[in-house]
Amino acid sequence: MKHSIRRQFAAIFIGLMAGTILLCWFLNGSLLQKYYISNKKAVLLKMYGELEHAVLEEMLDSETYSLSLQQNCSKYNLSLLVLDYNSRIVKSSESDSNFMKLQLLQHVFAPADTQEIMDRTERYIIQRVGDPRSHMEYIEIWGILGNGYFFIIRTALEGIQDSVAIANRFLAYVGIVAAIASGLIIWYVSRKITEPILQLAKISRHMAQLDFEVRYQGSGGNEIDLLGENINKLSETLEQTISELKTANNELKKDIEKKNEIDEMRREFLANVSHELKTPIALIQGYAEGLQEGIGDDPESRSFYCDVIVDEATKMNTMVKKLLTLNQLESGNDIVSMERFDITALVDNYLQSADLLAKQNEITVHMKEKETMYVWGDEFKTEEVFMNYFSNAVNHCGNEKVIEVNLEKRDRHVRISVFNTGEPIPEDSLPHLWEKFYKVDKARTREYGGSGVGLSIVKAIMESMNQKYGVINYENGVAFWFELELAGEDSPVS
Repeated sequence: MKHSIRRQFAAIFIGLMAGTILLCWFLNGSLLQKYYISNKKAVLLKMYGELEHAVLEEMLDSETYSLSLQQNCSKYNLSLLVLDYNSRIVKSSESDSNFMKLQLLQHVFAPADTQEIMDRTERYIIQRVGDPRSHMEYIEIWGILGNGYFFIIRTALEGIQDSVAIANRFLAYVGIVAAIASGLIIWYVSRKITEPILQLAKISRHMAQLDFEVRYQGSGGNEIDLLGENINKLSETLEQTISELKTANNELKKDIEKKNEIDEMRREFLANVSHELKTPIALIQGYAEGLQEGIGDDPESRSFYCDVIVDEATKMNTMVKKLLTLNQLESGNDIVSMERFDITALVDNYLQSADLLAKQNEITVHMKEKETMYVWGDEFKTEEVFMNYFSNAVNHCGNEKVIEVNLEKRDRHVRISVFNTGEPIPEDSLPHLWEKFYKVDKARTREYGGSGVGLSIVKAIMESMNQKYGVINYENGVAFWFELELAGEDSPVS
C-alpha cells in the first residue's frame, strides 16, 4: 500500500524518538559545560559563606567546623587555605599548603593578566585559572574575610570538555540502539493496530462486490472492534435489503412486460391445449368404445386396451400439470423469490439424485466444475430449469451416450450448460424450440411421453429472472445452457 498507515505511524514515532535523542545530544554538548561550571561556582560561594560564618563566630578551629570542612572538601573535591595578617597559615585542607599559599600571595600582590574573572565584589573574586604545573584548570574564589584574613578556595574542572565528548558519544551509541529497538517495537505495535483496519478494508471491498458472507472477527473491545461490529450489522442489512430490492425489481419488470401479453397468452394457451388434447382424447375414446362394443373379448386384448387408456390419461395429466405451471409463470401469478445460493451444490445434488435414471439408460454423466459459485436467483425454479435440460439430455442421448455438465464463469455471470451426445437439432428447428408444444421429432417425443412444454417452462422461468438461455449445436451432440448473476466472491475470506 503506497500510503500505509502502519508505515506513517512507525515513521512518526521513530522520527520523534530520533529528534528527541538529537536534541538531548545538542543540549548536552552546548549546555552541560556551562551547567557544570555554574554548579562549581555555587559550591565555592557556599563554602565561602560557611568560612565567613566560622570566622565571625570564632569557630574556625572548632571540631564541628573542621569536620564539616573535611566532608565538603572530600565531597566536592575542594582545596581551602586561610592566611593571617603575617601570611601564616591559619586553616588548610591540604597537607602540603605551600603551593596554594604562593598562589594566594601572587593573586593578592601580583595578579596575572591571563586570569578569567567570573565574578568580583569588594570582598572576593571568582576566577578561572590554569595550572601550568598540572596542566589543569581550576575555579577559585579568593579575597579577605571579615576579620582581615586572606583566603582561597579552589576546585578542579576535572576535564569537563572530555567528559562532555564522552557523554555525547555514549548518548549517540545508546540513541542508535534505542532507535532501532524502538523502531522494531513500534513496527510490531503498529502492525497490531493496522491489521484490523486492513481486515475492515477487505470486508468493505467484498461488500462493494455484493458479497456479504465475510464477517469482522475481533475481541479487543476497542473503537476499531466497535466499527467492525457495525460493519457486520450493515452487511446483514444490505444483504437483506438487496435481496428484497432484487425481488421487487424482478416483479416490477415482470409486471410491465406481461401486462400487454396476458390476453394473447390466454388465446394461444387455449388453442394449443385444444390441439394437444385432441389426439389423446381421440385415442381414449376409440379404445373405450372398442371395450364397450366388445372388440377383443379375450383378457389379453382388454388388458392392452386398458393400458393404452391409462397411458394416454397419464400423459394428459402430466401435460395439464405442466400447462398449469407454465400458465402461472407467463401470467405473472407465480412470485419469483430472488435469493443468494450455491449453484454448484444445487447441480451436484440433482445429479446424485438422477444417478439411477442415468444408469438405467446406460448413460455416463460428467460434471467438469465443482468450485463453489454463489448466484442470485430463485433456487427452486433454477432446479426445475436444470431438471428439464437434464431430462431432455437423457431422452435424446445417443452415440457414446455421454452427458457433460459444465459451470463456467463469464464476466459477472455463471453459464450452466448440459451437453448430450447424439444427433444435432436441425437448424430450421432451433428458433422454434422454446415455443409451446413444438416438437422436433414428434414420433420420438410421443415415445418417451414428452409434451413439448418443458422448454417453454424453461423460457418462462429464465425470462421471469431476466437472465439469458439458449442452445448450441455441435457435430456430436447438443448443449442447452442458461446463465445466472454471480453474487460476490465465491468463498469467504478470513
